Amino acid sequence: MNGGDDAAASSAATSGPPPSLEWRFSQVFGERTAGEEVHEVDIISAIEFDKSGDHLATGDRGGRVVLFERTDTKDHGGSRRDAEEMDYSVRHPEFRYKTEFQSHEPEFDYLKSLEIEEKINKIRWCQPANGALFLLSTNDKTIKYWKVQEKKIKKISEMNIDPFNDRGSGCRLPIIANGVHADKPQDYLSEDFSFPPGGIPSLRLPVVTSQETSLVARCRRVYAHAHDYHINSISNSSDGETFISADDLRVNLWNLEVSNQSFNIVDVKPTNMEDLTEVITSAEFHPIHCNMLAYSSSKGSIRLIDMRQSALCDSHTKLFEEPEAPGSRSFFTEIIASISDIKFSKNGRYILSRDYMTLKLWDINMDSGPVASYQVHEHLRPRLCDLYENDSIFDKFECCLSGDGSRVATGSYSNLFRVFGASQGSTEAATLEASKNPMRRQIQTPARSCRSMTSVVRRGSESPGSDANGNAHDFTTKLLHMAWHPTENSIACAAANSLYMYYA
Repeated sequence: MNGGDDAAASSAATSGPPPSLEWRFSQVFGERTAGEEVHEVDIISAIEFDKSGDHLATGDRGGRVVLFERTDTKDHGGSRRDAEEMDYSVRHPEFRYKTEFQSHEPEFDYLKSLEIEEKINKIRWCQPANGALFLLSTNDKTIKYWKVQEKKIKKISEMNIDPFNDRGSGCRLPIIANGVHADKPQDYLSEDFSFPPGGIPSLRLPVVTSQETSLVARCRRVYAHAHDYHINSISNSSDGETFISADDLRVNLWNLEVSNQSFNIVDVKPTNMEDLTEVITSAEFHPIHCNMLAYSSSKGSIRLIDMRQSALCDSHTKLFEEPEAPGSRSFFTEIIASISDIKFSKNGRYILSRDYMTLKLWDINMDSGPVASYQVHEHLRPRLCDLYENDSIFDKFECCLSGDGSRVATGSYSNLFRVFGASQGSTEAATLEASKNPMRRQIQTPARSCRSMTSVVRRGSESPGSDANGNAHDFTTKLLHMAWHPTENSIACAAANSLYMYYA
């Protein structure tokens, strides 16, 4: 199954790691001016590219979903030869605003006296059909299936004769709702009405003058009342028919066409809640095999399950976890070990996980430990007490992989994000800022890259109280959400209410 991957790996080993990328600013949407106040409802809470990379969706805390479409792949206005003669290095994905719609509204659960906020937790694109776009969005409790399609709006020209004025006879007669004159019998047209000599030269019948197109978002399905706890993940299957949703204790399997029934396939809820030791933090379908999925836990483990084994997947096929180093346990050990996000590589061979301190890359064929670890917040270890006091230690950072799997990325504080080379022997490690000058805070630390479970790739700042440039960390500005374009070296990341895009 992975013969192609092994061949690619051996080829990469002989040719050496790819050169480090130079990241450039591409676009920004919703840029703030200096001193401008950010409204809570405008803060971006989810980002997702579709499989083609031609569309990008963002969700915010106000329950809105905003769609962007790529513009540099169409309307070039030139011949193919002209396009081929263009310098490829200056071409990069460019997007424009497409449409937006209100996906979720704030609700109140009267049975539990619980307010359900409208914040979008996750967005996932589904298979497009007949020119329409389909996507799933979820808040804490309810998942919705949306169809976004262009609708033609017909405009009809009006007739140019006065309905109250019979120009042939020069008389004015009132007209009632059924279209006949009030003081005439209903058959008067056939008996009395006659066209003037030469007819009515300016008479026009109504015709369609234009057909404008407008994007319309329509909710096709609502999947509700299936989760007692907050939904943290949704992921659609490669079969195009099913998807999973996960909360703290359960993973449910849905059919896109059936909104009133789901199947519980993972349940970690103990009989006695006092025996609860870990919760589900993220879940993801395998990108190729629709029977396989992985979910992570607050104890830092990842479980790979095969739905063909049993209806209720209580037992896992493989367990991925890193043994705890002896003598390293502290009050914060379990908190910082909790995995906030997992992503499969495009070929399904690797799983990327993010905990508070590190990024880890796992080979699904090797469950003895990660094949690579990347230090992201190691320099914050002396400040864990402060981070616990201000709740920053519970921040959930997302991670992403490039389409070819050669690089990984994740966010940090002070609106910084990190990009690491994941190829054999790569020493690439860059820290960039979500601004129009991303390279301002770039760090390149030569370090030997290791892809074994016993070695740790250490790259980045080791200064305990500041970033690479000696600037104090700003824990109020955090880059939690980001996505990598599926086919190109392009990254979209969210800094508060602003969407920044970069290319290399």
